[in-house]
Amino acid sequence: MNDPYFTAPIARHIWDVKYRHREGDEVCDTAVIDTWRRIARAVAAVEGRERQDWQARFFSALEGFKFLPGGRIQAGAGTAHKVTLFNCFVMGVIGDSMDSIFEALKEGALTMQQGGGVGYDFSSLRPRGTRAYSVGSVASGPVSFMRIWDSMCATILSTGARRGAMMGTLRCDHPDIEEFIAVKRDRTQLRHFNISVLVTDAFMAAVREDADWPLVFPTDGHEVLGETLLRPWPGRSGAVVCEVHRRVRARILWEKIMRATYDYAEPGVLFIDRINQFNNLYYCETIGATNPCGEVPLPPYGACNLGAINLTQFVREPFSNGAFLDMNGLGETAAAAVRFLDDVIDLSQFPLVAQAEQARGSRRVGLGFTGLADALMMLGMPYGGDDSMNLAQSVMRTLCYSAYRTSITIAEEKGPFPFFDKEKYLDGLFARSLPADIRDAIARHGIRNSHLTAIAPTGTISLLANNVSSGLEPVFDGEFTRRVLELDGSYSEYRVVDYAVALWRDSGGTATALPPAFSDAHHLSPGVHLDMQAAIQPYVDQAISKTINVPADYDFAAFRELYRLAFDKGLKGCTTFRPNPVTGEILRGMTPEEVASHCCNLEREAD
Repeated sequence: MNDPYFTAPIARHIWDVKYRHREGDEVCDTAVIDTWRRIARAVAAVEGRERQDWQARFFSALEGFKFLPGGRIQAGAGTAHKVTLFNCFVMGVIGDSMDSIFEALKEGALTMQQGGGVGYDFSSLRPRGTRAYSVGSVASGPVSFMRIWDSMCATILSTGARRGAMMGTLRCDHPDIEEFIAVKRDRTQLRHFNISVLVTDAFMAAVREDADWPLVFPTDGHEVLGETLLRPWPGRSGAVVCEVHRRVRARILWEKIMRATYDYAEPGVLFIDRINQFNNLYYCETIGATNPCGEVPLPPYGACNLGAINLTQFVREPFSNGAFLDMNGLGETAAAAVRFLDDVIDLSQFPLVAQAEQARGSRRVGLGFTGLADALMMLGMPYGGDDSMNLAQSVMRTLCYSAYRTSITIAEEKGPFPFFDKEKYLDGLFARSLPADIRDAIARHGIRNSHLTAIAPTGTISLLANNVSSGLEPVFDGEFTRRVLELDGSYSEYRVVDYAVALWRDSGGTATALPPAFSDAHHLSPGVHLDMQAAIQPYVDQAISKTINVPADYDFAAFRELYRLAFDKGLKGCTTFRPNPVTGEILRGMTPEEVASHCCNLEREAD
């Protein structure tokens, strides 16, 4: 391969196809070290007089794949390409009129054309069969309009644009919720969407109590003869008068959601009240959707740029009795990464003015980690044991507190984010959980970034880093075949060995040996996945992208219980994958790991 930083052929392939800088036929990055130099130089240019010092620090963090910025940053920073450096967006509220719907469609197309994955809340569209009073026609409902978005996304992909993933959400009290739940039973429908139900605390209480559940939509001031009640609604200020279209038993509706995700892996569930309650900007925004993989809940026109610390690069003396994780090095790299991501906000272009205003007003960043499962293996800890969960929690705590302290330091120098309100920010539920010294420093100096932590899937950038395990996920398998896209649109297959497994074999194991602490996703109980997610959630101010792998023969009652436990454990959402004929058939030829990531496979995931 002639590049000392690549130990896996697929890693060099990923770099060459996705992140290597080219201008036409001219190759600008001769090796991955040139890519790191290009990125560090471009991002540090924001720093003014100290740019040389920060360029060196950023390069040091990037070198050897210690810090992995989001894919849009790696592909676009330091190039002349007209692209956004942000991975994920949530689009504006879709107005309930034809003009507004197609304006929102155009904005989504422009965003995806520049490389952003997008999320939409379709709850603002009136239900199927209701009358549009202004023109006298009958509405076709949100799912029908989602099909238009799906076709647009397919068209954008056909032009060679690199991104195409979308998230579509719908409130659990929207009258079309049952159609939304069932739509992906048909394997031809909404293939470019991930979909999730916005589940409220009131709905979960109604499920628990076996109560009736009203399906409602705003009256918009029109007189109605039936029952009405007050509800908050997307795009409306405060609670508004809603007409009750019908009532269903909450448990029956919940059962339909559970059966759908059991049978064909969607919809996911977002606990939307908890997302808003723990939002650091609860006082100036309302969230109704997330980016395509769910780790970043965002307000209308919200945007976030992501990066991950590669934990494998901080394991010292791997596979030995003296193996340990360098927490000091981890914290120092996290500090450089936060400064880096904050600078990206000022460097990046944005497809829409409203996105730029939101990004620069909140200065959200999403720092997380990847390679956890491999790091655990190198430390001799099987994934899922008490030691592994304690370590994961310590890692996330270190990253979180380092990120917050760094953001405060930057605020002293450059000022806090424009939407900052000291009293209200410090009164937020997440901010209340921070150590006293961090809270005191925020009170004195402010903070540069409204949000700082998120756990993304990191599938592609983890492959780039010589196939380290992805994000929070366990190792999929020690060795398997993976299909990847070539520059000419064709596919090639690579035999892929997990990073820690390859390191173990190189350090003296046989060609087929597995490390003593090896464990894979196939042999872990679903409860272990849930517990690992819950262990780190207290230190994640945004959300966590995590797929809970469920065996095909897993009992449905136990499956349903996973979602109740997710709610009770304080998670912000839950996504499961159980092998099934609908998803399995449509994605035939892909590995189970790629199938498990919903629509966000290697060609379209949000990193």
